[in-house]
Amino acid sequence: MLPAIAESRDATAEQRKMQDLFSIPPELPDGFSYFPDFLSEAEEEEVLRLIREQSLRPMIFQGFEARRKTAGFGYDYHFDSRRLHKGKPIPQAFLPLIAKAGKTLGIPPSHFAQLLLTEYAPGTVINWHRDAPPFGQIAGISLVSDCRFRLRPHDKSRQTRSALKSFTVERRSLYLMTGAARQDWEHSIAPLKGLRYSVTLRTLRGLPADYGIKP
Repeated sequence: MLPAIAESRDATAEQRKMQDLFSIPPELPDGFSYFPDFLSEAEEEEVLRLIREQSLRPMIFQGFEARRKTAGFGYDYHFDSRRLHKGKPIPQAFLPLIAKAGKTLGIPPSHFAQLLLTEYAPGTVINWHRDAPPFGQIAGISLVSDCRFRLRPHDKSRQTRSALKSFTVERRSLYLMTGAARQDWEHSIAPLKGLRYSVTLRTLRGLPADYGIKP
């Protein structure tokens, strides 16, 4: 099992510290942090076992079935109604992973209000988008295979060839999007070469600190 890790007492200071230690190339947007080798191989296998115990279903987006399967817990955003709904509670088995991510990012684990598990078939493309408006900080853990992650300004007038940022997000790594990277940039994933899984953690905007998981 993944070891339980206590919440950070000083989230802001811890986040700055970790961003300094594990900074990504300066040409990438402010607010994007990347942590390679966040999980060991043994931890990755344990997380995959937990994911496979869940019932992942084909994702339906705007009436079409996407080439990926998901299982969501905590709060969920329905694109058809454009409303936020509280769904199934986050499984206890994932709390050590969430605690480890929170410790690394300097975000109290209780602030994560959504856990999303995703299986991507080979060849899957994630088109350009920003995450749904009710969500705040976005953290992602990549499993099984690497992916090519791309960023571009959300402002169409700034979407030049030179503004496009593309880099590899490795398996077992962790990334965080907050601030400008979350608000002013959109992201996509190039066609996958192989099977991939991900764990996405999201906070919510402007709600009390106890809306997410319980320690």
